[in-house]
Amino acid sequence: MNKLRLFKRLGIGVVLFLLLGVALLLLSRSRDFQLFGKLVSHIDTAVPVVALTFDDGPSAQYTPDVLATLAHYQVKATFFVTGREASQHSAMTKAIVAAGHQLGNHSWSHPRLVFRSYAVIANEIEQTDAVIREAGYRGPIYFRPPYGKKLLLLPWYLKQHQRVTVTWNVEADSDLGADADTIAQRVISEVKPGSIVLLHVMYASREASRAALPSIIEGLRAKGYRLVTMAELLQDSQP
Repeated sequence: MNKLRLFKRLGIGVVLFLLLGVALLLLSRSRDFQLFGKLVSHIDTAVPVVALTFDDGPSAQYTPDVLATLAHYQVKATFFVTGREASQHSAMTKAIVAAGHQLGNHSWSHPRLVFRSYAVIANEIEQTDAVIREAGYRGPIYFRPPYGKKLLLLPWYLKQHQRVTVTWNVEADSDLGADADTIAQRVISEVKPGSIVLLHVMYASREASRAALPSIIEGLRAKGYRLVTMAELLQDSQP
């Protein structure tokens, strides 16, 4: 009888452990919630505005093409750069700023900042902040977690430093096999007023995303959307 009770208790313990693990996984992956501080995945508005955001880079090879496309359409966007690449390609980082775009912080080396120490988290963020400021950027620096992952210490650090976490609600290029037309149509069909669009355009494997950019801009404008930076989007959300 005692053995039966022991087995039952062990079974309950295993179930609770698994449920806790699932809960932590879902929390770490949530685009709309974190335990501490302010998180923005979109804004609630009837105004047809959308923020176009790019993750990773900059890249000496691909950033100039992206900037040229944005300049052609007179669009301002937000670039969530990694500190390591922003430092390695400082001329491109400065070019982003000179073109009037917004810089965001995407960590120094793009690790998953879930089970990392407070010191590691602080270093990843603060090193990148320094590079962004060295590039001449003077606006607010929002933070986007690598892979969108956050749990306890990262949100706590951001709250302590009054930083805004920015995720997204439209991601059309997560499938690396998608072609440019598919990516563009996904963005255009999924965007709503106040959306934040995530695109990856900085690497050789992201040719389809770069090729989709003109169609995305044209398609959104045809639907009456105004493309803005994250700072402008958050300003539009203020009462």
